[in-house]
Amino acid sequence: MTQKTITILGSTGSVGTNTIDLISGNPDKFKVRALTAGKNISLLMEQARKLNPEFVAIADNTQFDELKSALAGTSIQCGAGESAIIEAASMNVDVTMASIVGFAGLKPVLTAIRHAKTVAIANKEPLVAAGSLVLSLADEFGTKILPVDSEHSAIFQVLETHNRDAVKKIILTASGGPFRASSIEQMNAATVEQALAHPNWTMGAKISIDSASMMNKALEMIEAHYLFAMPADKIDVVIHPQSVIHSMVEYIDGSVLAQLGAPDMRTPIAYALAYPERMQTTGNTLDWNTLSNLTFEKPDLTKFRAIQLAYDCLKAGAAHQIAFNAANEIAVAKFLNHQIRFGQILTLVERGLALTPDTTPKTLGDILAIDEEVRRKLN
Repeated sequence: MTQKTITILGSTGSVGTNTIDLISGNPDKFKVRALTAGKNISLLMEQARKLNPEFVAIADNTQFDELKSALAGTSIQCGAGESAIIEAASMNVDVTMASIVGFAGLKPVLTAIRHAKTVAIANKEPLVAAGSLVLSLADEFGTKILPVDSEHSAIFQVLETHNRDAVKKIILTASGGPFRASSIEQMNAATVEQALAHPNWTMGAKISIDSASMMNKALEMIEAHYLFAMPADKIDVVIHPQSVIHSMVEYIDGSVLAQLGAPDMRTPIAYALAYPERMQTTGNTLDWNTLSNLTFEKPDLTKFRAIQLAYDCLKAGAAHQIAFNAANEIAVAKFLNHQIRFGQILTLVERGLALTPDTTPKTLGDILAIDEEVRRKLN
């Protein structure tokens, strides 16, 4: 594998830190050109000193002076604010790891597509809110889009592109989160601490809450629709508590192909970084001597109604998908700030869907306008 240049958008988050762990374990294979972070300036400075990129950016304008002072005497250039994040995304590289959480990651992803040979997308929201726009732009610039979510990475690895017509369905696996065995009443009354306590994965706060409500799986369904050009009726979800099978593709001849691995994000990240080759992981791997059972359950769509809402949004169209994402971001933020109960997250999402403008987005401006309108009405 020849050395690749890389930009990491969102380097201080879970995906970003795991990406850096892999790069650090394979130092001859990567040269980091740019790093960006939201507010975690201390970790960003530590990463910058370790990796010596050409450019670092912090989204929080108020932290620019501190960043500049900390990196004085180095050759590293600094920036702050949205324009600096876009500047980082504009650097010509082999791979851009796009892991900025939420809708905020959309503009950087669209920018990176114009300048990177490959964009590895770890955040669901750009494809959920603007799937057609993202993919058409990638096609225009000849940019490879690689999924980093463990579920979509699994499907990407086992989907036989020469046999697309023989695909019966794709099956996204879900751990069930911390409330898999809880009653609806117990789940709806859950505290922030309980909702953040995922049994298998270590993730950021927003993604952990999405996992607890299974909104993450709902967003992944919409993402899969765009990534793999699959209609809603060919997308299924099954609960698999062990998180060993990361997703599957079922074919019309009865064959089911699955990708297995330890519940460690470094596996799909490594796949995206090295593609089309493979690289040594620094993460956990499966121990077949201790793996005793794999179980599966049908999700309760009354309890985890986000899944049914995703099917509804896929049928309703792009405007509803934008509203779905926007409303969820607002609801999760309110829950984390102790403004609403866990059981009110989906209620607020449903309210956002009811407020969806009757329009068909065609441009980035249209997408931003729908997102802004839904957020304004829910705040």
